[in-house]
Amino acid sequence: MEPIRRQQLIDATMATIDEAGLADSTIMQISRRAGVSAGIISHYFGGKDGLLEATMRHILTDLGASVARRRDTLSGSDAREHLYAIVEGNFDRSQVSQAVMKTWLAFWTTSMHKPDLQRLQRVNDRRLYSNISYQFRKHLTLDRARTAARGLAALIDGLWLRGALSPEKFDISNAIWLACRYVDEQLDGNDTA
Repeated sequence: MEPIRRQQLIDATMATIDEAGLADSTIMQISRRAGVSAGIISHYFGGKDGLLEATMRHILTDLGASVARRRDTLSGSDAREHLYAIVEGNFDRSQVSQAVMKTWLAFWTTSMHKPDLQRLQRVNDRRLYSNISYQFRKHLTLDRARTAARGLAALIDGLWLRGALSPEKFDISNAIWLACRYVDEQLDGNDTA
């Protein structure tokens, strides 16, 4: 499928979920918004679940790119700076728009019941945990690094979820500050290297 057409369908999916929610979004609504026939969605994606998976893969690609952009500006391998970049990337503009937040929420709830989506969620969760754990491991024992990584991943998800549930009051700067303070608390005075 043409990349432009694919992007139109992904954008239409997010806009339709934003407007109607996943349960009330239909293939017909999405296809109409994208300006394509409903058959194209079924043909290329196998239906609404496949389209949601493709949309989430796009959002996850944006997330990875936002973290990578921040990490590319770093001068070295300082764990604190890399952890800050991971935190900031998770609260990037690409991850906190209304449409993207509602799509994330729809994905999370649907992934509990759909094996293909559940696998995608597990991969995303493991990637975040692994990246965080690797950075903490530069300064903490293995057990402490793992515990700190679980804590930071939970804090990122929790702050993001609270923001998604009350977007008009979502203070992104404060969420980043809180998560970065957690990083500082874990690293300060705990250097084992």
